[in-house]
Amino acid sequence: MDPVLSITVVSVVLGALIAIIFFKSYFTKRRSEIKSIAKTELEPDHQKKPTKPSQPISKKSHSKPHSHSHGDKDQNKRHHPLDVNTLKGHGDSVTGLCFSSDGKCLATACADGVIRVHKLDDASSKSFKFLRINLPPGGPPTAVAFADNTTSIVVATHNLSGCSLYMYGEEKAISTNEGKQQSKLPGPEIKWEHHKVHDKRAILTLFGASATYGTADGSTIIASCSEGTDISIWHAKTGKLLGNVDTNQLKNNMAAISPNGRFLAAAAFTADVKVWEIVYSKDGLVKAVTSVMQLKGHKSAVTWLCFAPNSEQIITASKDGTLRVWNINVRYHLDEDPKTLKVLPIPLLDSNGATLQYDRLSLSSDGKILAATHGSTLQWLSVETGKVLDTAEKAHEGEITCMAWAPKTIPMGNQQVSVLATSSVDKKVKLWLAPSLESS
Repeated sequence: MDPVLSITVVSVVLGALIAIIFFKSYFTKRRSEIKSIAKTELEPDHQKKPTKPSQPISKKSHSKPHSHSHGDKDQNKRHHPLDVNTLKGHGDSVTGLCFSSDGKCLATACADGVIRVHKLDDASSKSFKFLRINLPPGGPPTAVAFADNTTSIVVATHNLSGCSLYMYGEEKAISTNEGKQQSKLPGPEIKWEHHKVHDKRAILTLFGASATYGTADGSTIIASCSEGTDISIWHAKTGKLLGNVDTNQLKNNMAAISPNGRFLAAAAFTADVKVWEIVYSKDGLVKAVTSVMQLKGHKSAVTWLCFAPNSEQIITASKDGTLRVWNINVRYHLDEDPKTLKVLPIPLLDSNGATLQYDRLSLSSDGKILAATHGSTLQWLSVETGKVLDTAEKAHEGEITCMAWAPKTIPMGNQQVSVLATSSVDKKVKLWLAPSLESS
């Protein structure tokens, strides 16, 4: 064989072998990479599978607008032990709330234009039945107060043209020929209304009380306090204007009527608190509202005040960093001045140690526990000692707008408990238990 041909044949054979080895190695490596990629792509699917059932659970937890989901309950329990329930379903900031005189109903005013009257059969209930009242268009509600019973309610609204007052009442059941009452009653309707009651100034607070002092006939009277200097007193059932007073203190912060309907007191721009007596005639009607005393002692503006259940004391909070307890059961007609019973430092400090002011106060039905707020912080104090019983630093997710104690204990399971209600710009209303007086 020709040597040149032999070399050529050998070279071809060797080249073929090298090519086969190369391609075999390449395809083996490529197959391994494909398997690796396929395995990587499958792993997230396996990880995602266990999370799929969480979606229907989440949807289920939000199915009841006025109930706690299990997650919400756990979160609230971790947040604060006195937080027992949340009334949800409000579409906007809750601007006002009020308990009925028997403590069985809680009315809330919401910036979504709806008044909701919740029936509190059990403070720990997962859901509450409520009556819905849609207000006329034109202005959101700013305050709410019960009239004579749980089926009549007074609402304040405000818009650019001024503020209005509406009284809503339910129709009584109509007896049929068989002696049975209607099974379904018509919704609440407007019984009376007043417009521009404080000109163009908004109503800051509505406070109502059953007039039981002296010759009063037991009717509910309501004080509407404007952001100006004027305060008006109304007959809740008829809507009759019973009297007007002027604080002459630049601007009002709030006003309240004593539980027995005898006194009206206002917290305003100055350090002094003015007190008027509501005088009743022999037929039980209001005949005059007269200025009788001033509470002098604070060094700065009074931000809020509340009456004791016996209507004989007033507690005030001031920007001077103090709380004062006053005795107003004095012979003022003999020029006897009201007396300061206690001066207590506000025990709420900022991060730099400076005293913060209280925005709102509310006294428990037994007169022993004072609830106070600053922003979203809620505190409970002993009226006797001034000591802090408990604090919820973030009671709501926004500023607390209103607060009230139930005037009587309400059911919770097998017991009767004292309950505090708070509302906020966070669209929620919360129910709180009273802390133990032995707390510190």
